[in-house]
Amino acid sequence: MLMDLIKARHSIRKYTKQQVSREDLDKILEAGNFAPNAGGGQRSMMVAVNNAELTTRIGIMNLAKFDRSRLEGSYVSKEQPSSIDDPTIKNGFYGAPTVVAIFGQSNFMFRVADAFCIAENMVLQATELGIASCIISRGEETFAGEEGRKLLEEWEVPENYVCSCFVILGYIDGEQPQSKPRKPGRVKVIV
Repeated sequence: MLMDLIKARHSIRKYTKQQVSREDLDKILEAGNFAPNAGGGQRSMMVAVNNAELTTRIGIMNLAKFDRSRLEGSYVSKEQPSSIDDPTIKNGFYGAPTVVAIFGQSNFMFRVADAFCIAENMVLQATELGIASCIISRGEETFAGEEGRKLLEEWEVPENYVCSCFVILGYIDGEQPQSKPRKPGRVKVIV
């Protein structure tokens, strides 16, 4: 059953305007809150934005200084194109009406690992609830400017915390994509 859920999860980049309910958002945040974390320290912090207008604003900030020169490859998906596929996309959150920013202590060496464990728990819970999702990076860059710093202050994010990633949430606009075949040679077992 868990493997079915893992296989059903897809990175979605086309969303309807339908907002995620507070009840479902709370379940997704709870899943993130119970993610594995280094040493059991619970050093991460999540800030959920359940406001489509603000989510769009932050999504535009997310792509404002996107450095395309550092990309390895240039094609992600025909069904669910990314900012890598289409440079005309200006919202790094692809119109998703809800986003969760995941923060960690800037000087903690496992900050990014903790954040992505949280994100994975959240997208699996979202999948179980029938909510589309995608994990988005470029958290530090998103909040690096004056506008970003003002939001962090408003949200009372401690000064020594930085955003590692985001989970965008909403309802898919279109058909569920098919899973890509797994590349051979990615799994080896040594006995």
